[in-house]
Amino acid sequence: MTAHVIPSFSQAGGEIRRPAVAGRFYPADPDTLRSEVNRFLSEAGTDSISSVRAIIVPHAGYVFSGATASKAYACIAPSAHYRRVFLLGPSHRAAFDGASVNGASPAYATPLGEVKVDQETCERLAHSDDVFCYLPQAHQKEHCLEVQLPFLQQRLQSVPPIVPVIVGTQRIEKLERVAQALLPYFTSENLFVISSDFSHYPPYADACKADKATGDAILSASVENFMRAIAGNSSHGYQNLLTSACGQAPIAVLLLMMQQTPGLQMKHLGYCNSGDSPYGGRDEVVGYHAFAVSEGGGGKTFRHVSDTFSLRAAEKAELLRIARKSIENELEGKMELPYDSARLTDTLKMNCGAFVTLHLNGKLRGCIGMLAGRRPLYLTVSDMARAAAFEDARFRPVTLEEMKDVRIDISVLSPLRKIHSVEEFELGKHGIFMVKDARSGTFLPQVAEETHWTKEEFLGHCARDKAGIGWNGWRSAELYVYEAEVFDEGEVE
Repeated sequence: MTAHVIPSFSQAGGEIRRPAVAGRFYPADPDTLRSEVNRFLSEAGTDSISSVRAIIVPHAGYVFSGATASKAYACIAPSAHYRRVFLLGPSHRAAFDGASVNGASPAYATPLGEVKVDQETCERLAHSDDVFCYLPQAHQKEHCLEVQLPFLQQRLQSVPPIVPVIVGTQRIEKLERVAQALLPYFTSENLFVISSDFSHYPPYADACKADKATGDAILSASVENFMRAIAGNSSHGYQNLLTSACGQAPIAVLLLMMQQTPGLQMKHLGYCNSGDSPYGGRDEVVGYHAFAVSEGGGGKTFRHVSDTFSLRAAEKAELLRIARKSIENELEGKMELPYDSARLTDTLKMNCGAFVTLHLNGKLRGCIGMLAGRRPLYLTVSDMARAAAFEDARFRPVTLEEMKDVRIDISVLSPLRKIHSVEEFELGKHGIFMVKDARSGTFLPQVAEETHWTKEEFLGHCARDKAGIGWNGWRSAELYVYEAEVFDEGEVE
């Protein structure tokens, strides 16, 4: 299916998106719908959680999943104020290899009224990466986002504008790009609603087992554990299991963002399946989980594995060898792997952020990195080495002749830590990462030594030159610090 060219949404003059499943998935009569949602919320038995950043909720007919969905919505305080709500769900109606953003509709209508669409944010997001598109067919009849709106309308005293995103791709490299584009919005001022049902069509007992494995993996807040659980369920031989999570892709996007955001907690709020409803049988069921992600309030805290390790000299040497070999293989057109699996220690297989920097004759020749660990360290170093050599827009690609004189530095990063005052930032010890208005930028700790800037100059240059938020933009930005274990080829030879 071909995606439409992304228009200027705010000037497109699109029509309000009308309900597609009112009267089928939920009541079409406003009073009946209002009463039913309020009943679900009052019976949820969930206490409010402060600073809810995201929820994972089902999207089936309310008679099957409404009670479980309400447990997630009930954890949000009615007085909670969000700037916008990002709605992410899977595509049931259209096949496409990307993520479709609907900023063409100025609002979504339900029997309870209209919810405004943040067309400006939709347009900005849609133009941020060509993994995004606008595919009308992905939104017109899709139910997974629509069924969330009455809960938002009844739970929140003030419903903010929404950003509707249907994720069609299952490819991890594209999901990483979706997550990276959304990451600047993954802050306390926004709410992310991730729409997914779980096991589809196994018998009741098998559904409970498969859904527990998937739910436990989500609770770990690790995208790797989540993907392994999906694969494990598939290979287990559960009868008639079509999928472990129809919203696998948007859930993966959430977990990828969590792995780059320190201090968040995942809490499991409830589970049932359609066999628990008086309207459903037990031979073929669909599972429903509810989760909440918050900055506090109990639950499972995602812990970066890089908290607990240090690199030995031999491991540093191996990473430098992998970095150099990755670049040389690309230059020489070799298809061989840049690493030897037998030489990979458990430490090198941990998920860590890393930057690879190239110097030629004492001058910077390229630098690309990843702030937080989404992949094993040895793969991150391999990817970042190639990117530093060939994708740093400030430089032409490195040549094979130059590689004889290139010196490779690697910076392995600790987890990001949010700070509330620049007094917590130590020049020379900490790197800085700042986020403001969907823009972000970072400087590694060693930049301070290389430039001899003062603290204010360090922050000002990062704000202006890297984040694009102006010299003083750091003063109102969200600030994070991290440390780096830095080593180079000269050190370990």
